[in-house]
Amino acid sequence: MRLPRKREACSVKLPSTINPMHAELETAKEILAEVFGVRSTDVEEMIRRRLEEISWSEERLWPERFCLGE
Repeated sequence: MRLPRKREACSVKLPSTINPMHAELETAKEILAEVFGVRSTDVEEMIRRRLEEISWSEERLWPERFCLGE
């Protein structure tokens, strides 16, 4: 019977053409998917819905009517 091999940590080097913020966002999505036990597409949907909620609440800051004066 063979014993399973130990996994060795390896450092991954990203190409210099990748935007570091994009890579950070993708990593955050992967972490959220793992923490919540969902697919990455579900995480993207959660983010999209949250952004819609934020933009809806920002729209509500404006008055319903606007009058230039009398």
